[in-house]
Amino acid sequence: MMREFEIERQFDIKIEVIKANKGIYYLKSNKGERCLKRINYGPQKLLFVCGAKDHLINNGFKGVDKYYLNIEGEPYALVNEDLYTLSEWLDGRECDFHNIEEVKIAARTLAKMHEASKGYDPPENSKLKSDLGRWPSLMAKRIKSLDKMRDMVRKKNNKNNFDLIYLKSMEFYKEIGKKALKTLEESNYIELCEIAENDKNFCHHDYTYHNIIIDKDENVNIIDFDYCKREVRTFDISNFMTKVLKRVNWDMNFAKAIIDSYNEVSELREDEYKVLFAYMQFPQRYWRLANRYYYNEVNWGQNTFASKIESIIKEQEQFLLFLEDFKNEYFLSSDS
Repeated sequence: MMREFEIERQFDIKIEVIKANKGIYYLKSNKGERCLKRINYGPQKLLFVCGAKDHLINNGFKGVDKYYLNIEGEPYALVNEDLYTLSEWLDGRECDFHNIEEVKIAARTLAKMHEASKGYDPPENSKLKSDLGRWPSLMAKRIKSLDKMRDMVRKKNNKNNFDLIYLKSMEFYKEIGKKALKTLEESNYIELCEIAENDKNFCHHDYTYHNIIIDKDENVNIIDFDYCKREVRTFDISNFMTKVLKRVNWDMNFAKAIIDSYNEVSELREDEYKVLFAYMQFPQRYWRLANRYYYNEVNWGQNTFASKIESIIKEQEQFLLFLEDFKNEYFLSSDS
């Protein structure tokens, strides 16, 4: 049980109202509205995240959920061995990914955030988080794990609905995964990682609708930097694009709107398109769902898993058409 008086003591506030809200707590305090959140990682990683937000603010990107410091000057309270952060409560609506104008605004905001992230030197006592250079081996490992999960299913005596769907569909996604890895290996990925390393930039790593808050004055704020790390920016762009496109039947107009809007603020290099394409091509959602299912990462019901894998499979045709259109639009060789 969270001890509220410890939160009050360590952050030097008086709590007037506390309400649970989607995995966080809304607080009304004597110092205004706050967001209280229990985090599931250690203080060194938190210092990296806190430093990243401060760096953005110092570079003129103010639209983030800034942390408040405790009475010791640290961005957390330690309660029963749990870490809690206290940040600004940002009021507004979540970005609507079906609305192309809001999607364009979100793309421009992402570009501004990437620009402001450059030159970030994490605090000395923080833990540097980086995925730079890791993606070829991550993709290879995930492709192999599709086989491992298939072997697990084959050994099961009682195969359920999800198992049967997985057995039927995994070969298709494995082949696409191999193509994505080949695309990445034939790209300038390593050189782009070196540029990102020198620029000292970082990515949000979970840039999706519920982390993009549009306030009453139509200002865009980005929240929840828990997963931010050093990374090539095309990862964030592809992740954002996938989250949008799966909701709009892989409509190429949305993809172009995102890239055009991003380029208005910070133009992509020609060789970044191939890396972006490799990320888009890789069956990350399919792999992640199967991984969650077979390694019990989340406790959703059987039906939820089955309907999620079915909806991914339903998109196959549109997804392949999209990949073809993307290649043609951005002049990528036809053997990718």
